[in-house]
Amino acid sequence: MIFVAITGSIGCGKTTVCNLLKKLGYQVFNADKWVKYLYYKKEFLDVILQKFPETFVNGEFDKRLLRSFVFENPDQLKILEGLIHPFLKKKLKKLIRKYRNETDGIVFFEAPLLFELKWEKFFDYVVVADVDYNIQKERVMMRDNISEEEFVKINALQMSRCDKICRADIVIDTGVDLNTLRKNIVQILGVL
Repeated sequence: MIFVAITGSIGCGKTTVCNLLKKLGYQVFNADKWVKYLYYKKEFLDVILQKFPETFVNGEFDKRLLRSFVFENPDQLKILEGLIHPFLKKKLKKLIRKYRNETDGIVFFEAPLLFELKWEKFFDYVVVADVDYNIQKERVMMRDNISEEEFVKINALQMSRCDKICRADIVIDTGVDLNTLRKNIVQILGVL
């Protein structure tokens, strides 16, 4: 079994690449979906209430408040990451154990913070989805309904695009139309 990580900065097209891979019949796992699962667990929300009480309004958890709060307070972001990252690593190792002995096929894993977490060692290949900065900014502002200032803050917290590209085995430009992107993905699959 070949394990391939898909990573890239916010708004650079990781999810689009992964959705196209799914349409091509490949199995794709997603770290962000695993995190979303955590927010449905009462035990986890109890910890969030204890550590970040300002993210609850009338007793209800508000994920947007949490996101704004931790991006404004990097020390609090580290606390939140300390709660989430061990869970993700445990799930990833379990996934690898499950598929490691299979001889055929490719498993893809979307991991936005792959390099930051030093997870590249778990994968045979790392694909970085990349796009021009201005397209990236427009995508994120539109998708998340945020200001340019908020985008700049979020983007500044991430590893630079240049650093990610330098560490990639394969870079895929997502600033093209979907048909071209699909053809480029099929080409990449031939290399793996």
